Amino acid sequence: MEPLEQQRFDKPPKKFPSYLDTHDISPKARTVCEMLARVYPGEVETALSTLRMIFEPEVVEQVLRFSYGYPATAVVFFKWVGLRQKHSPFLWNLIVDLLGKNKMFDQMWDAIRSMKQELVLSLTTFVSVLESYCDAGKFSDAVMTFDLMRQYGIEPDVVVVNSLLSAMCREEGQIEKAYEFFEKVKTKIQPDGDTYAILFEGWEKEGNASRAKTVFGDMVIRVGWSSQYMAAYDAFLITLVKASEIDEAFNFLKVMKGKRCLPSLKFFSNAIDFLIQKNDSVSALLLWDMMTTSGLTLDLSMYNAMIGLLCKNDEIANAFELLDKMPYYGIFADSLTYNIIFQCLIKNKKVKEAGKFFFEMIKNEQSPTPANCADAMSLFFDHDDPEMAYEVWFYMKKEGVTPVEDAANALLYGLASLGRLSEFRRNAERLLKGRIKIHVSTMEKLKIVCLREGKKACDLYDELDRKWRYA
Repeated sequence: MEPLEQQRFDKPPKKFPSYLDTHDISPKARTVCEMLARVYPGEVETALSTLRMIFEPEVVEQVLRFSYGYPATAVVFFKWVGLRQKHSPFLWNLIVDLLGKNKMFDQMWDAIRSMKQELVLSLTTFVSVLESYCDAGKFSDAVMTFDLMRQYGIEPDVVVVNSLLSAMCREEGQIEKAYEFFEKVKTKIQPDGDTYAILFEGWEKEGNASRAKTVFGDMVIRVGWSSQYMAAYDAFLITLVKASEIDEAFNFLKVMKGKRCLPSLKFFSNAIDFLIQKNDSVSALLLWDMMTTSGLTLDLSMYNAMIGLLCKNDEIANAFELLDKMPYYGIFADSLTYNIIFQCLIKNKKVKEAGKFFFEMIKNEQSPTPANCADAMSLFFDHDDPEMAYEVWFYMKKEGVTPVEDAANALLYGLASLGRLSEFRRNAERLLKGRIKIHVSTMEKLKIVCLREGKKACDLYDELDRKWRYA
């Protein structure tokens, strides 16, 4: 019988690690894993006896870790080894976890009762059980298990509370159940910063800013203010930002700043990203100012994202202000920074500013993109500044900026539009010889311009058209 047919009743789910997926396993453990994957549970003891092996604890651990997909045979292996040597508390916890993750809850409780007799039960055991119940969607059973811990001689603490809250909040739509549990236990077990951080992350996922504000008030009363609670502050504030309660977020930020309990750069970075997605440059600038005045260390990617937002909203003055201030914070603009601003100047037809900025770019050895070069040339030609257009074209040729097709087409159309026919002809011939493609759309535009300019221009166009068709 084939191995897959033999264990079709507990075929390993993809989420479980398998001995087939790792090289970090001893030959002895791999041999046992292969056997457990192949045989029926009733055949395990015979197969183990024929192996004639002594199983060190580290080997047993490896076998169990990579046999979650074969729980029935793994349990027989665990019991067989346990009859010959005493299992460590760690191995007991591992088998409890294996059973729980496979939803074999009756067998899991049998193991827990055995652990109680062996005096090896611990908080770790119950943390695993709570997580397994939550993974299975059995939240009521998880809470009931928490309530039963004292009967098994284990006193629950805030670590267990946080583990259960975290496991609940990971599951979709369970934050209310988590909050109910929190309300029930908070007077018996003192919450800590992590407790509130977990709840805030749940409210963030649900988008419930109202509940988050209520819980934040409870947090301040119960645990006070501390820079150690930064993760909680981060999650609380991003919940407000994502709920578009920007003014509220700023009010809380001011209070936190006064308490010297500002959130981390993670919050500011996430909030800026969110505001960029919302195209809210006003709120983003307010948040940016708070970051810079609070001494947080920003990076180039954040500057580029912020400058991009400002340029998207045509706030060129603010974008230049950020660019000018970057060196004061030890940040130096790169090609992306310059190209974002250059593109904005071109889009807004700031002809003089674009020309000046182009020279600043190349002076600082930041090359314009081919697309920006082409658009800049079109801008300069459209506003009767062919010399500046030539500056861009000559720069591209000198520095080898490629591809040049769009810029070359912009050059031809610009020269023709200004009636500079001799330059137009000379450059057109050079482009064709250089096998640079002249676009169909360019030829159509050139034809209209040449018809307007008269016979001489039309003759030039006809000659170019013939060469272009056979190029």
